[in-house]
Amino acid sequence: MASLHPTTPDVYGPGSHTDKTFTPVPEETQRIFNLLVSETPGFTNNKNALSKVRFEGDEFPVLPGPIKAVPISSALHAMTGVIANEILSQRDLPESESVLVNTTQVGFWFALVGLGYVGGENVLSLVKQQKTKSIVPDFEQGWYDKPIKYRGTSIYPTKDPKVWYAIHGSLAAEPMLKSMGIDTETPCNSNDEAWERIAEYTRTKSPEELEMFNVMNGNCGSICFTPEKWNNSEMGKALAARPFIDVRPQSHAAPTPRIAFPPVSSNDRRPLAGIKVVEMTRIIAGPVIGNFLASYGAEVIRINAEHLIDINVMQLSLNTGKRTIGLDIRKSEDLDYLKSLIRDADVFIQGFRINKLPKYGLGVNDLLTMAAERQTGYVYVSENCYGTSGPYAERPGWQQIADTAAGSASVQGRAFGLENGESVLPSLPISDMTTGLVGALGAMMALRDRARHGGSYHVHSSLVAVNTTGLRPEIGLYSPDIVKENQERFKWAPMRGAHHVFELLFNVCDGWKQYFGQNLDEDSGLFSSFEKSAFGEKKLSVLKPCVMMVGVEKEGELGWKTGSVPYCFEKKEDVKWASAA
Repeated sequence: MASLHPTTPDVYGPGSHTDKTFTPVPEETQRIFNLLVSETPGFTNNKNALSKVRFEGDEFPVLPGPIKAVPISSALHAMTGVIANEILSQRDLPESESVLVNTTQVGFWFALVGLGYVGGENVLSLVKQQKTKSIVPDFEQGWYDKPIKYRGTSIYPTKDPKVWYAIHGSLAAEPMLKSMGIDTETPCNSNDEAWERIAEYTRTKSPEELEMFNVMNGNCGSICFTPEKWNNSEMGKALAARPFIDVRPQSHAAPTPRIAFPPVSSNDRRPLAGIKVVEMTRIIAGPVIGNFLASYGAEVIRINAEHLIDINVMQLSLNTGKRTIGLDIRKSEDLDYLKSLIRDADVFIQGFRINKLPKYGLGVNDLLTMAAERQTGYVYVSENCYGTSGPYAERPGWQQIADTAAGSASVQGRAFGLENGESVLPSLPISDMTTGLVGALGAMMALRDRARHGGSYHVHSSLVAVNTTGLRPEIGLYSPDIVKENQERFKWAPMRGAHHVFELLFNVCDGWKQYFGQNLDEDSGLFSSFEKSAFGEKKLSVLKPCVMMVGVEKEGELGWKTGSVPYCFEKKEDVKWASAA
């Protein structure tokens, strides 16, 4: 397959593969769609079903850098549409005439958490002015209320002049920084001053010393590997042994019969209508799985814990179509209630480390026991940083750590012409969003297969796997000429290793605003609006789903019936499945 896509090696460092010619984004997306379909175990090979897929959008990339995030994600969006058609057929509903994905809209989708409106005001404007606390409940616990905390998540130089290192404060940077002996008490006057204070320490340590220190102390961190270094590591080899879209039938479990999809309602004919989902996740990747399934019609109840830090602005978009409750599973009554919800659910989504939930009776094998008892299989969806096996499977990690581990940040830095190995994060929460999309696609495939064959399924999506997929030779990277032309077109401000993902997001959205202008306005047709939201009863607008199932009746259109709500919005005693209410 690699020979069919000619690339030049090592343009952006060892293990990188750069296209020799440029193909417009919609056409390139079709090629990548065909590739991913051919490589995904259990995906349909029905030519008629695949021929319904169409891509449209700007011919030129809309994101900075060489990584083909938009074509990859657009292909995955289309794959969900293909599975949705199969599910519609299983439910004796007419399939769509075509599955249409606008690739430019997928680019905007990566900025979902910022591209919205509350009471007519742009969400990013609210964030920049630090006005979100007046609109949403505060779950942040001051995680970035001073520069040293904010720069506790960043990329730093090391004693090796050509290797950089990423640290991540896990939304509570001070304990990590103190463990490194870094002064967090003396005020810093700016983010730059805070970055330099931390850099003074990291420059005295080799990348290996920083890595071992963080492993020993349970901190998040990663060497900024090149793609070659990651692929040749034991961690990289373990991850590469699993498919990108990883759906695992649990054939070792007690058998459970085929379970037909619920009866079709006259007022909701979306593909997943009547499917019950329990989501227990934080931040972005996990919530995107539930958000996506909700847009296809699933009933999603999201669990949050009030003692865990989260990011306030996420409440405006990632809870669309969901109900939310607060639980503390360290308390027996809350854990019992959660298990009662799961007992009647079809899908359980969790975003914790591999061995975190089994001690609460919420691991894969625990749900397989419940499946045998109720004689109905489960779809268990998990997402994490490094995958389910290998030396780092249990290590904590976030989007930024995955981007640096796999080599994406190294490639991005080289593409921007930075010297001495300076690495730069991809400009948006791309791996977070795409990991959520992969989890949702896997869940839909598993639900389809449960109806066909019975049984339970474990779906896993990995942040690092998203990055490694984007760096494969079969995918390719955009050439330096395309990266330069992109920079000239959108006039991005400089992007550096010190920059936080929020700063990069602001940068990209500023470039889009000056280039696309009114096409990103609230009334542009890109947004779904809810006139009275749970946020002060203000009008709330969020980006529409990127998949259009062309030709379905109105009751089958994708989207959300309800707007987003805050975390822990309802009391647990008031929340029941709609079919049981």
